[in-house]
Amino acid sequence: MSEKRLYGIRGATCTENTPESIIKNVGELCRTLFLTNKLETSDIVSVQFTVTPDIDAMNPATALRKAGDVGLDTSVIPLFCSQEPVTKGMPKSVIRTMVTAYMEQGAKPVGAYVNGAQILRPDLASKHPTDGTK
Repeated sequence: MSEKRLYGIRGATCTENTPESIIKNVGELCRTLFLTNKLETSDIVSVQFTVTPDIDAMNPATALRKAGDVGLDTSVIPLFCSQEPVTKGMPKSVIRTMVTAYMEQGAKPVGAYVNGAQILRPDLASKHPTDGTK
């Protein structure tokens, strides 16, 4: 029997400040994280979001619940959102996330930086399938 340990899986997306854009981009980000890391609903401890101050049209936690099929049952996953600390020169229109989840011991969590957020962590950014396949 394999053992699991707790991991933090990070990601970010850029978005326009409209409910439609936030729903679309949060859904794509989370779907990418969930599928790429082969997560099941029962693996997830929580999902935390931060937003830059210019994003106020919708809470990303609400957006995730409205996003439709993201590969997991988000209705039972604890979600939380807060505002990103303001710093000089910070990029605008960014939603960041950290998914806290159990994965196999020795797993290598894969982050996702999409829709322009690749500038935040070019060392971790790569293209991921978001078409709903595992």
